[in-house]
Amino acid sequence: MTEHGKNTPPDSFGAAAYGGDGWSPRTATHRDELGALWSDCGMENEWAPLECVLLHQPGDEIAASAEDADAVQMLGELDTGRCRAEHQAMAEIYAAEGVDVIAVEPDGMPSPNQMFCADLFAMTPEGAIVARPASIVRAGEERWVARRLADVGVPILKTLTGSATFEGADLMWIDAATAMIGRGLRTNQEAIEQIADVLAEISAETHAFDMPFGTMHFMGMLRIVDKDLAIAWPRRTPHAAVDLLRDRGFDVAFVPESDEIEHSRAFNFVTLGPRRILMVGGNVATKAFYEGLGVTCVETPMDELVKAAGAIGCLTGVVKRGAVSAGS
Repeated sequence: MTEHGKNTPPDSFGAAAYGGDGWSPRTATHRDELGALWSDCGMENEWAPLECVLLHQPGDEIAASAEDADAVQMLGELDTGRCRAEHQAMAEIYAAEGVDVIAVEPDGMPSPNQMFCADLFAMTPEGAIVARPASIVRAGEERWVARRLADVGVPILKTLTGSATFEGADLMWIDAATAMIGRGLRTNQEAIEQIADVLAEISAETHAFDMPFGTMHFMGMLRIVDKDLAIAWPRRTPHAAVDLLRDRGFDVAFVPESDEIEHSRAFNFVTLGPRRILMVGGNVATKAFYEGLGVTCVETPMDELVKAAGAIGCLTGVVKRGAVSAGS
């Protein structure tokens, strides 16, 4: 301090801001900070208890299906009231199962397909990868999901760039170190390369599989319901994906071909926990098949929403699955 001024700064050497004795280093890893600095989120497999999901209840935006269903990538005209009621019933089941439900809450009139939240991001053990939908019809839907995830404290590990296209329903986890991704209509090679780089940073390997022409998402041909049980759609599921699962100790059961699978979306379910699923109601034969595998089936109606070319699995963005004990 000088004779004529009292604001002369002190010598900075040794101050906490410059690494002095008062410096407080950040020693926790990013994963350690989930549930502390960040929200409690993440998943490392497809079968652990479901704890948090992201949903968007459809509204007036789906009236666009009446003008031209193909133009909005749906299968027919939807009744808005019935769709809302079916979606609400699904959300209420999640709540009854102890699952937290987060609403997307986009500004203005959403896209007609905004409700299909599973496509708009993929969760990893350390945060979310924001999707980049393959069709111009859905371009921008991911913005509202990214904003909502950030609002609730979910870290975003990656937003796809360049000409990459990726939809979250093409990615699934075998375990914390192994992800599978489908290459096809919705997810291209550039996206796979970007995602593989991100997953490598969190010590996870990526296995990519080509999907048949005329199919939509990897999720639509393969579902994992327990640590040792997967269910696959025959003649659609890539041979190498079945081999990988079997190599990792999974039994792979093949769902019987039927109108329930093809038209009623009986395969479009969400795993609530080990051998417990939420499936489209009214599919008696497929339910009996699942139950024969020791799977408990919770049902909810989807007669109207299936006309939008999706069902429970497509509508549900998974934000968190819980930990599972070593003996489970």
